[in-house]
Amino acid sequence: MRKNSTKLIILAVIAIICMLLFAFYNIQGGFSYAFPKRLERLFAMVITGTAIAYATVAFQTVTHNRLLTPSVMGIDSMYEIVQTIIYFALGSSSIFVVSRYLNFSVSIIAMVLFALILYRFLFRADKYPIFLLLLAGMIIGTLLGSLVTFMQVIIDPVEYESLQARLFASFMNVKTELLFISAGIVILAFVYGTRILHKLDVMSLGRDNAINLGINYDKMVLRILILSSILIAVSTALVGPITFLGLIVSNLAYQYFATYKHWVLIVGASLISIIALVGGQFLVLHVFHLTTTISVIINFIGGLYFIYLLLKESRKAG
Repeated sequence: MRKNSTKLIILAVIAIICMLLFAFYNIQGGFSYAFPKRLERLFAMVITGTAIAYATVAFQTVTHNRLLTPSVMGIDSMYEIVQTIIYFALGSSSIFVVSRYLNFSVSIIAMVLFALILYRFLFRADKYPIFLLLLAGMIIGTLLGSLVTFMQVIIDPVEYESLQARLFASFMNVKTELLFISAGIVILAFVYGTRILHKLDVMSLGRDNAINLGINYDKMVLRILILSSILIAVSTALVGPITFLGLIVSNLAYQYFATYKHWVLIVGASLISIIALVGGQFLVLHVFHLTTTISVIINFIGGLYFIYLLLKESRKAG
């Protein structure tokens, strides 16, 4: 336990160093103007990183698979299709685009409702295995992605250019007016999430063992899936989709911390996520000079890491 505490302290120190570098390094254009802007972006990265980390670790616990993330359920695709439909049907001058509060609300409601409907009609733990839900999520996500691509092909080029800015995660144009709303939702989710951490520890033992130890397994699985959906929906609606971030930080946390305790894994994954986002954005600003975005870097590294994990699992199975 002491060893894990030391590892958490090391990660916390690295995260703080990354945040200080991002906040103060090479400030140009006036400190009073640039520094608050950097703090807003930093705040958005902390919210996004912790939300994705908690959602992914909790999701992987109930699915008992470390290669799966909430994006498998098609939530990211739902965000894309909501934005595409708005631009396709109403245009970039629509109130649903101009009003960030309205766009944010519609996006979150659509993503959470999508998850609730999927769970309501497909998830029956007493009848169907959890993998039926995951398979359905993958199929629906692929279907939605194909529909998005079709609509984007026939959309007006000017509208398409504006739409693309929303479909790629970027911390340079953070929706600052939505930061406190997002923070409030994430804090409320975390308040509930911290109360069930001990149940996650038990649920990691499997359905039968968890039920024998007094856990209402089916009810908790549904609650955790909905909680994960809300966290992913908020982070996606705030900055855009970052597909592989959860996969990277959760698996690095599993490898770095030799423990079953979820408070250690989630805190560790959150710190790794903050380091990845803040450090990555620092590189985007000061090394790549904004020639790329943080989502491109993370998805590239995450894709390679995903292939590595697949090969690793196949060797174990063989």
